[in-house]
Amino acid sequence: MKIAISGATGFVGSTLLDLAISEDHEVRALTRREQPERDGVTWVRGDLAATDALETLCTDADAVVHVAGVVNAPDKAGFVAGNVTGTKAMLDAARAAGTQRFVHVSSLSAREPFLSDYGKSKFGAEVAVEASTLNWTIVRPPAIYGPRDTEMFELFKAAKLGVVPLPPEGRASMIHAADLAALLLALATDGGAHAGKVYDPDDGREGGWRHVEMAKAIGEAVGRKVTPLSMPAMLVKGAARIDRMVRGTKAKLTPDRASYMVHPDWTADPAHRPPADLWQPRIETGEGLKQTAQWYRGEGWL
Repeated sequence: MKIAISGATGFVGSTLLDLAISEDHEVRALTRREQPERDGVTWVRGDLAATDALETLCTDADAVVHVAGVVNAPDKAGFVAGNVTGTKAMLDAARAAGTQRFVHVSSLSAREPFLSDYGKSKFGAEVAVEASTLNWTIVRPPAIYGPRDTEMFELFKAAKLGVVPLPPEGRASMIHAADLAALLLALATDGGAHAGKVYDPDDGREGGWRHVEMAKAIGEAVGRKVTPLSMPAMLVKGAARIDRMVRGTKAKLTPDRASYMVHPDWTADPAHRPPADLWQPRIETGEGLKQTAQWYRGEGWL
């Protein structure tokens, strides 16, 4: 098949790109910067604000997988531009190109849109997708980890030091990027059989992971016995303000992120689990975390 991918140079998008190529699909991939040539890939220079580039991206595509989005922005307008306006632009481009199949990568945060500007923007993007005339499917991943990730990496760095700061006690689901990519590709090639569905994939662990359990598993992955440090919500939010002041736009713990991190339940909804005949997770999280830690070491990150 011919598959168009936005966000193809990012963490999830690049994992999906590798998988699609390995299964002999032709890929058109959106990129802001010049990329080395790759067999099976046509790079399209542009971003979500470049109408012509998006139409070129979608031309002759059997399916569009919209991965690109903003996870960190200085203000509400930044989230809206990256996640709502950008998604609408992708929908318009797919319609203009005559592409019907549209797989949209959202977030569990869209389930609680009033907790954060990020969640509100992901919810707004979902509203736009659902209002479209395309054969859409929405995927709401939980916490994503794996090689090349820079977000969960912060916890691996903390675990190496022996103390992992955490939000207040709660639970969250997890998924390896390779498992998520497999679901996205399965949906892109399903011919629209799962159109109109919203799916919450995860690693198959019922009830997700308690934050403390997650910290200990990451500690085991890096070979350290760690001390999980659950912090009150106000302390997490205070730390976020400090991180923003110290690292500016490079801050990982932002005030907006802190607002949804302190929510106690970010577990996948079993009622929205993808059907087993379509997809099942294959990577056990404990082993996946160890493999991820090995990749970080190999790249000199840890």
